[in-house]
Amino acid sequence: MNQSATSSLMLKLVLLLASSMTVMAGATIAPSLPEMLRAFSNSANAAFLVPLVLTVPALFIALCASAAGLAIDRWGRKKLLLISIGLYGLAGASGFFLDSLYAILMGRAVLGIAVAGIMTTCTTLIADYFIGEQRYQFMGIQAAFMSFGGVIFLTLGGFLAEISWRSPFLIYLFAFVILPLAAYAIIEPTKSSDRTNHPLSEETVKMPMKGVWLLYGIAFIGMAIFYMIPVRLPFLLSQLQLGSSKEAGIAIACTTLVSGITATQFQRVRARFNFSIITALIFLFMGVGYGVISVSNTYQQVLLGLIISGMGLGLLMPHLNVALVELVPVNLRGQAVGGLTTTLFLGQFLSPVLTQPLSQATSLSVSYGIVGGLMLVGALIFGWTGLRPTPKLP
Repeated sequence: MNQSATSSLMLKLVLLLASSMTVMAGATIAPSLPEMLRAFSNSANAAFLVPLVLTVPALFIALCASAAGLAIDRWGRKKLLLISIGLYGLAGASGFFLDSLYAILMGRAVLGIAVAGIMTTCTTLIADYFIGEQRYQFMGIQAAFMSFGGVIFLTLGGFLAEISWRSPFLIYLFAFVILPLAAYAIIEPTKSSDRTNHPLSEETVKMPMKGVWLLYGIAFIGMAIFYMIPVRLPFLLSQLQLGSSKEAGIAIACTTLVSGITATQFQRVRARFNFSIITALIFLFMGVGYGVISVSNTYQQVLLGLIISGMGLGLLMPHLNVALVELVPVNLRGQAVGGLTTTLFLGQFLSPVLTQPLSQATSLSVSYGIVGGLMLVGALIFGWTGLRPTPKLP
């Protein structure tokens, strides 16, 4: 293998490893939540604050991702990526050492700022480096790699949570393995108009807001609903007496495993179906999966529901990323990806806030059933739209 091929392989590996860090940001510590709640049971508002340890990074990702997108459009990609990776390792591991719940939340906030830089930069770099079918394929691989990384980190988090609720925080030190690789492999890309594979020329500076807001809306809904799994599932399994932290970690990892396998097929799905039909399939899989979870009374039945919903999740991220980078002009790509990142993680952060009243008014099982039913309604709407004789959306 010549030097050029080796450098290309290293660059791809770094992009994939860095992308996997975004999965670690929240869900890695999900199996620790019940034990963390017990550890801080004497703290005021612990029942409210402990779930926020999982989701507060998402709030700061949402707050900072658009600014990160502007920064990379103006000042370049590589510098922001390296700074973000280093900050990620320091902030992520801080939870292992801190004794105050509020201090842990502050560390998680800084982690969110770092993830905003990493996720926005990686997706923009992929759009810069690849075009056409190569872009579809690599974004599918990116989503798959994130999911497979999630399987490893979530499973490891579940086992480490059996030792101590603090132990999973050490997983974030993985950032310092990636940092020197990124410094070596990432090359600041030259701007290209990408005219033959992009519906808008570089000179077109107006953001196509109608299509962009549609994608942002799908992203918010999809992520808010998906995050019921890492936020609520450990408590559901505990209530039903179906498993400990380890089983919760394995169950959540099962979702990401199926998601990764599905994501590897995105290029084929994209070639066969239009935008609305793919969106309908995403909602259909998630709706059916949540319906199965709602009526489950065994661990195996819960796993079946997670497998089905994981198929929808596997299509969600490459679907949104590809549609967005092909919709917007090249010179606005960073801003658009930053906005998508903001929307995704705003949905992630607000997930426990939006689902808590429903869970309190009914039960965790019933709340999964209600949300699943709403997703099936969305699937019908997008399915009907996709079958109409109208031009294909992004």
